[in-house]
Amino acid sequence: MNRPTPSRRIAALLSTVALLSGCASISPATQSETLASASQSLPPIPPGWTSARERIGDVNIGWIEEFDDPLLTQLVNEALLSNRNLRAAAANVRRSWALARQAASPLLPSISGSGSAQRNEPFENGGSSTFSVGLQLDYEIDIWNRIEAGEQAAVESAQSAEANYLFSQYSIAAAVAQNYFLVIESDGQIDVAQSIVDALIEIRRIVRLRYQYGFASAYDVSLAESDLASAEDTLETAKNGKLEALRALETLIGRYPAGTLQSPRILPSTPGLPGAGLPSELLQRRPDIIAAERGIAAAINSRKVSEAAKLPSLGLSSTLGGASGELKNILDPANIVWTLAGNLLAPIFDGGARDAQVDASEADVDAAVAIYADTALNAFAEVESALDRGVSLRARRLALEKGAEETTNALRLSLLQYKEGEIDLIDVLSIQQRVFGAQSNLLSLKRAQLNQYLEISLALGGDWKTISQE
Repeated sequence: MNRPTPSRRIAALLSTVALLSGCASISPATQSETLASASQSLPPIPPGWTSARERIGDVNIGWIEEFDDPLLTQLVNEALLSNRNLRAAAANVRRSWALARQAASPLLPSISGSGSAQRNEPFENGGSSTFSVGLQLDYEIDIWNRIEAGEQAAVESAQSAEANYLFSQYSIAAAVAQNYFLVIESDGQIDVAQSIVDALIEIRRIVRLRYQYGFASAYDVSLAESDLASAEDTLETAKNGKLEALRALETLIGRYPAGTLQSPRILPSTPGLPGAGLPSELLQRRPDIIAAERGIAAAINSRKVSEAAKLPSLGLSSTLGGASGELKNILDPANIVWTLAGNLLAPIFDGGARDAQVDASEADVDAAVAIYADTALNAFAEVESALDRGVSLRARRLALEKGAEETTNALRLSLLQYKEGEIDLIDVLSIQQRVFGAQSNLLSLKRAQLNQYLEISLALGGDWKTISQE
């Protein structure tokens, strides 16, 4: 009877593999499968933004540059290099891609080498030596695509981390700009508060003088003192607010929060309204939504890994080695032995562990889909709210500018009346207080408009920098 040759053994083993592979196969998740799960989690999406149907056009790219402020651009770049949260996010991206490479490694055979030397010295007679060297190859045949699905899950997790990191960059850029504008506004509010204090000091002087001559009461003096004390408190609050804003900005860009950063004293003009694109386009553009979609894909593939773990696994192992009593003969063909072995491992009873893992994986898919839907709906809400806020702020600015114009006109008329002796100086200074209040409100509103521009740009998912800044 003829013994099967090694080539016949290999052919038989490969035939078994082919037979098993044809029985069942679990394919990794496709893009269409992931998008179907994602889209089914969302309500019907309108063809345009309900808050601003007239806002069409491409989404703005390079929205930080629109302020034409080199210092702001410099601070944003500094933050992207030094911000600790961004560094942690970047490290997470590197870790995720390393895990993806690790997950892909079982798709290739592993090869290891060994070598040994042994000397036996009995108490009687002569001793002997044994030398050996060998190579071992181990490989699991991915007959159910379990390893491939695991690799895809790891890659998709890395893509999700990468997209989240990108959106974190956008968010940091917007946060730096918002804090920067707050610092500039704080300077203006300090100037307004100082002007109010100066005016109230003058009012107190006049009231005291009138009190000395019997034209004012002690009540008037106390009221003037109270108003001045309140204004001085507002001034100190404004000064402290600027220091807090400075320290927040310095911390954000990675500097020590000393409160010494120098900034302009005038807020920049608000850029023109950016194009808002279409709601459906937001799903393919905004990085945090893309990250959530990649999370669904990773969860689906992880579930496929759990399903494949319930099926048999097939491994191959081969060794090639030699052994000899003399080192020089260790590679002599007569001393070299080659082996090939296959092992089939099928789960029989595991106490329900694999079924439980499948259930857990299905729950992970449901959670990923829910997170995607929540992320997308919040993104839609942010865009709609930012568009509405822009309309409201423009209307408010018109009203405040009209009010400031009228109070300035009233101040001009009161000065004329004062020169004619028709009203007292206190009346003039009271009107001046309204002028200061209008100035303060306008400063706050201008910063609110700048913030609204940042919010809509961030919500729409456009990159904060242009290609030239890459």
